[in-house]
Amino acid sequence: MITVKQVRTKREQKQFLHFSLDLYKGNPFFVPPLYGDEKKMFRADYVYNTSCDSVFFLACDGDQVVGRIQGIIQKDANAKNGEKRCRFTRFDVIDNPAVSQALFQALEAWAWEKGMDTLVGPLNYSDLEREGMLVEGFEEPSTFEQTYNFPYYKDHVEKLGFRKETDWTCSRIYGPESDEAMQELDQLVSFIFRRYKLHFGHAKSGPDLLKKYAGGMFDLIDKSYEGLYGTVPFTPGMRRLVLDNFGLVLSPKYAAVILDENEKPVCFGLAIPSLNRALQGTRGYLTPLTLIRLLGCLRKPDVLDLCLVGVDPEYLNRGVSGALSLAIMRMLKENASLKWADTNLNLEDNYAIQNQWRRFRREECKRYRAYVKELSV
Repeated sequence: MITVKQVRTKREQKQFLHFSLDLYKGNPFFVPPLYGDEKKMFRADYVYNTSCDSVFFLACDGDQVVGRIQGIIQKDANAKNGEKRCRFTRFDVIDNPAVSQALFQALEAWAWEKGMDTLVGPLNYSDLEREGMLVEGFEEPSTFEQTYNFPYYKDHVEKLGFRKETDWTCSRIYGPESDEAMQELDQLVSFIFRRYKLHFGHAKSGPDLLKKYAGGMFDLIDKSYEGLYGTVPFTPGMRRLVLDNFGLVLSPKYAAVILDENEKPVCFGLAIPSLNRALQGTRGYLTPLTLIRLLGCLRKPDVLDLCLVGVDPEYLNRGVSGALSLAIMRMLKENASLKWADTNLNLEDNYAIQNQWRRFRREECKRYRAYVKELSV
């Protein structure tokens, strides 16, 4: 018999965190999140607690955990959009539709009691975390920023009445087609820089880059992401979270910041070396061996993960994104160990970012989906 219980005790928190790690043990495409980061969700001082209500459920068959789900009411997002939505995330389950049904029934009842009228997801606390359900590309390895799920998840939620709301695509982009193509783009960027009095920013290290430009980049994220699906207003706590997450792995070698004549960022792109080789096959614990492997990934990466891209809307039609493309091409061309860059999740209707990658040799390798369902009594 399937039963569902709300996570309340330390033991149940541990069961919630461990279930997906056990479910995907040995799966070559699954990359676990850092266990310490996931554990922070249960702390009273977690950065999102001031803007979110959250609940965690476990599904059990006897004494065995067979599924989990988290619900999030993102109050800032609801206020911004004039909505009453509950997000679902961290949905993991064995291939038994009855388990999924029991989990969603519990979550829907909780959301309804909280005054919500819609369930949507997978969406996290913000778009800075893993989101979306994988619907294409099941034999492609996830990046550190992406979740992984089995193909049957899609069937389970659609049988429960969920329908597609939007998709994200993930692409693999390669270096320039030829030296001539790169030279032509270089000439175009030089013309654009002269016309609009722009230039690339410079930094000695990752901390130096953040010290110089973090404030301007955060302002640019708020401005350029404001109307995008699933985004939430940046809070001071979220800014600290980004700085903590990127501070140790960010390098000027894999970052591009385009500045105006007043040293204000108008476009930027941040990439990090892929951490897959270090984290695959682990449970997200930072053991000494994992740390050694992480250092190896940082020193000699084979793939780049494109994490954050922002363009001032005033410059979208001025060709400034070409400078970002040029910078990424240089990263791929000048580092012999790099094979390609992964774009991570890009909204299918975000035409600015989709057009960004048309200058590259590109393979669309994965697709993620957000589902929606209206709630009723």
